[in-house]
Amino acid sequence: MWAKMKNPYEVLGLEPTATAEAIRSAYRRLAKRHHPDLNPGKPEAAETFKAISAANEILSDPEKRARFDRGEIDAAGNEAPPQRGFYRDFQDQPGHARYGGDGAFATEDLEELLGAAFRARQGGGRQAGMRMRGADAHYTLTVSFLDAAKGAVRRLNLPDGRTLDVTIPPGHRDGQVLRLRGQGMPGLGGGPAGDALIEVGVALHKLFRREGDDVVLDLPVTLQEAVLGASVPVPTISGPINLKIPPGARSGTRLRLKGRGIGEGHQYVVLQVVLPPEPESELAAFLQDWKPQHPFDPRKDMVP
Repeated sequence: MWAKMKNPYEVLGLEPTATAEAIRSAYRRLAKRHHPDLNPGKPEAAETFKAISAANEILSDPEKRARFDRGEIDAAGNEAPPQRGFYRDFQDQPGHARYGGDGAFATEDLEELLGAAFRARQGGGRQAGMRMRGADAHYTLTVSFLDAAKGAVRRLNLPDGRTLDVTIPPGHRDGQVLRLRGQGMPGLGGGPAGDALIEVGVALHKLFRREGDDVVLDLPVTLQEAVLGASVPVPTISGPINLKIPPGARSGTRLRLKGRGIGEGHQYVVLQVVLPPEPESELAAFLQDWKPQHPFDPRKDMVP
């Protein structure tokens, strides 16, 4: 189990010089490995996932990362006390020991520091009534190709036992992040809650693939359908329709189904001519004696 306040760079296995892309890649890899939904019955996975999300919350935000690197906030995103300035303020004053390079200071300094902290908690210091917004929480969710193309509502189970109903907008792209206002970490002193940032991945489909807003489908056709032409059923993201194959179609021919893609996109059907799985003696005999009227060499351009 990882400590709550562990250095975020260590949590993600990175150096402080890591690029934004390296941070994003490390977070996605670790989040998928330790997500509670993929590790049922393993409470340590939930704790690890929390630590990963907290580290990414700091490092994925350029402003927060810079403030952490400067020591202005801690690994949990909380404001860090201005300890160095406090020690240096006292180092040359009468009755106080000088601030040392090893961080040591006199007993009376410690007593005064603790006293100031106590007075602040009782309402006498500057921190009284502090009101802070909660931190954003980062999660990952994977949806099907059709859910992303057409839109859907999917439930996300959180590590703390809560659930979020996430609305996937039509045309969602793999890796896009959705923001749910007020569904992140609770605020401090009555401050507003942070947001939930959900990176939604899109699973591959066994038939469809996406090219921009267009959908592409490889369609097997028989030799007879390709030579003579035919009308065959074709699946689309909104249901099957009939497609007319022109006579003399070849493998690789792309036919367009207008408006059958995502949003304003189209669906393209790529024909793949497939021979029968079993030998056809009549076809073989025909081809044996067949003399094409327009002979051609399909390999004429294959010159090394």
